[in-house]
Amino acid sequence: MRARFTVLAALATGVGLGLAGCGQQPAVTSHAGQEGLATVSASEADPVSAWAEGYCGAAGGLVRTLASLPSVDPSSPRQASRTSGELMAAVVRGLDRTTAALDDLGPAPVAGGDTSRADAVVQLEGIRARADDVRHRLDSSTDPEATKTALRDARTSLDELDRLDLLRGLRDVPQLAAASSRIPVCQELVKQPR
Repeated sequence: MRARFTVLAALATGVGLGLAGCGQQPAVTSHAGQEGLATVSASEADPVSAWAEGYCGAAGGLVRTLASLPSVDPSSPRQASRTSGELMAAVVRGLDRTTAALDDLGPAPVAGGDTSRADAVVQLEGIRARADDVRHRLDSSTDPEATKTALRDARTSLDELDRLDLLRGLRDVPQLAAASSRIPVCQELVKQPR
């Protein structure tokens, strides 16, 4: 149950990242007395499922961000540097949104959930700090060697994202693992890319 991030192109020819999309959970219809039908999300009735769904939604937000990263233009060193800086800025914004979404989940309804989330946030913040540093260096670099180093570091940041396993936090908590196995948005994150 690992969200897969795949780096598609080497930094020398342009940096690109492709990711599997993330589905939306369909509504489940339940009977609400004699008055008619009410549409209720499957997770609304179960706090563990609701929290797991929110966690997967946050992870899915990062997947969607990374799937729509701007392209790197390798036509010249200057263009590669400029467009790599734009790509890293998009990565930073995606990491910020994902971290905020994880922070907004509220307390986990089961023991271990808050620790798992905190561990994920620490990982995201570390990658974000390194990606933002690379972005600043790409934006301000005028020296070709410094630019090459920054481009290699951009590749390293993308490789970190490629190895990131945000769903580990759910797998490590049995109740959250069980809940996530029933939630479509979580299951979309674990599908292997084709």
